[in-house]
Amino acid sequence: MPETAQTPSDPRPAIVICAYDADETGWDPVEDLSGEPWSPPGARTLAVEGGEPEALAATLLSHLQDQRCRALLLVGRTRRSATFRLQIRAENRSLDGARRLTSVGPSVARATAPAAEIMRAFNEAGLAIEATSEAEDDAGSYLLYRVLSGLAEGQDTPAVGLLRAPENESSAAMQRAVKAAAEAMARHLSPLPRARAS
Repeated sequence: MPETAQTPSDPRPAIVICAYDADETGWDPVEDLSGEPWSPPGARTLAVEGGEPEALAATLLSHLQDQRCRALLLVGRTRRSATFRLQIRAENRSLDGARRLTSVGPSVARATAPAAEIMRAFNEAGLAIEATSEAEDDAGSYLLYRVLSGLAEGQDTPAVGLLRAPENESSAAMQRAVKAAAEAMARHLSPLPRARAS
């Protein structure tokens, strides 16, 4: 999967931002001719392109195994709301929603992103958002569950969240929304210990 370059000596924790639908054009991490991806204060972003959900889940989990990577923001669309939605849980369901994904995993996995902070950031940015426990039968819910249930035990739990934009939301509003969510997540991340940053 294409991604932005990492600088091993960069002491800032990384936030992976993934617009999981390969056709999504609303979020572009590179804003200008410099070619450098946008980053919130105190963190750096790592862009992962969308693609086939099973392979994408493995890619995202491999990033989160790196202790320098402290957060993941999944970005997608919703047909169920005219406002942005922050999905705060995902169910143990297959990609098509027809059966359980795994017989040994928990029935529900709860997102670990700071929901109250994200909603506050949206309000400050003048963007309407709702937090919801309602999963949608799509790649976003599948990825959220796969990532949360696949995190390794014994390490600090990264902040993982799923932000959905209304189906017809403009690219400009989506850019503002992703930035607001990432900035809120970054405020909860502490700088990497020197050993991790080297």
